[in-house]
Amino acid sequence: MKNIVLFLLLIPINFGFNSVELSKGIKKKIAKEIKIVFEVENFTLETILIPDTINKELKTDIGTDNLFKIISESELIGYAFVDSAPSKTDKFEYLVLFDTDLIITKSKVLVYREDYGAEIGSKRWLKQFIGLKLTSEIKYAKDIKAISGATISARSMTIAINNLLKSMNVLMQEKII
Repeated sequence: MKNIVLFLLLIPINFGFNSVELSKGIKKKIAKEIKIVFEVENFTLETILIPDTINKELKTDIGTDNLFKIISESELIGYAFVDSAPSKTDKFEYLVLFDTDLIITKSKVLVYREDYGAEIGSKRWLKQFIGLKLTSEIKYAKDIKAISGATISARSMTIAINNLLKSMNVLMQEKII
């Protein structure tokens, strides 16, 4: 466990245009989710670098440090993506885990900073994204349930997931992942 956390502490994560380093608490949350979802004790995260020419085609801005291969015992077991999305007056950080077939296995709100709308972090609401494939397209209030009091954040998360799926599809077609 210490090796996992130590490795994660060394990874700076880029959110949008402002490069910030994740807190120890967020890194622990990421490690915990990976351990639970993939049922592994030891793993490493390997950064996936995206050429600028391809990154310009993507719906999601993937920096040099927010998309990772999850490796356990020298074997690829999945992918992790960490980013932020806008809420009413701030941003929230979220994690999306994919299996090796690039199907969403977990989405989690890591940090939510608003007084209202934290319901988007509920397991019940987030499980709507599990099982989505790269070809899936979802619509807020149609495919994804609306949340009273969290409209902006819930819509933002839905858009972020849609854009991520489209971006991952491009990366798969370009044989980057």
